[in-house]
Amino acid sequence: MAAGKSTVSQLLAERFTRAVHLRGDEFRRVVVRGRVDMSPHGDPEAERQLALRHAIAAHSANEYAAAGFTVVVQDLFVGTTLQPFLDRLTARPLSLVMLAPDVGTVMQRESERVKVGYGDLWSIRDFDHKVRTETPHIGLWLDSSQQTPDETVEEILARLTEARIA
Repeated sequence: MAAGKSTVSQLLAERFTRAVHLRGDEFRRVVVRGRVDMSPHGDPEAERQLALRHAIAAHSANEYAAAGFTVVVQDLFVGTTLQPFLDRLTARPLSLVMLAPDVGTVMQRESERVKVGYGDLWSIRDFDHKVRTETPHIGLWLDSSQQTPDETVEEILARLTEARIA
């Protein structure tokens, strides 16, 4: 959260001729009643809804890719949630980029934005620690702390072979 996913993903998708930007948050927001958001407490219903959201995103990505679009999926994939999502993706080549700015940068960005990613439930430091220690380090992990969104996109495109996982 506050890593620049939305902005960078949109700019990245815009660099391709035929492209789709799938925003995981949009799949989360379509649940208008009964939604349970993720929290540090590991609520089983929140975990089921996150898995459903990821399954829908993967299905949508596969369909768009089969129709000839380059697909950029933007969401939070932390810890054990990453591999099941990747296992559902059929399009090749498959690349993974994890934006990983430092904690201080995330704190600064979070304080400057209108939408709140962390709220009262999540500590930025704890969430960052969880991402860095529990998520498989595959693909391209990019410290975008000192970059503008455009610079981040340029680096992703320049290092796309490092991001390739399948």
